[in-house]
Amino acid sequence: MKRVLDFLKVNPVFQFATVEGDQPRCRPFGFHMVVDGKLYFCTGEGKKVWNQLKANPKFELSASTANGEWLRLAGKAVFDSRPELVEKAFAAMPGLKDIYGPGKGATIAIFYVVDGQAILADMQGRNETFSI
Repeated sequence: MKRVLDFLKVNPVFQFATVEGDQPRCRPFGFHMVVDGKLYFCTGEGKKVWNQLKANPKFELSASTANGEWLRLAGKAVFDSRPELVEKAFAAMPGLKDIYGPGKGATIAIFYVVDGQAILADMQGRNETFSI
């Protein structure tokens, strides 16, 4: 997982894809954290991505560099919005509290990856696969 985390640290905005019916849906994400060896992401309850993951927990994300390296990660989302995770998310990215904090009218939905498979690749043919 360290290689995936190192890549996301240097490339913090990534594209997160879900499925709605038979239509892929993709949007930029910028939050991740690791707690107890699990890779977590978040969204807001009631957002389309939240509804899509509730209906079908499979997702993929993709990030890339300017020099032709990329990461793809596929897995399933398991929601886990325990209060201690919410506080850790707010500590990791304080701007989330401005969106999902008390009195903001939106609720954060935190989820972690299960059955994750990551691929790190580049234009020179490198292709490494990792389980998450």
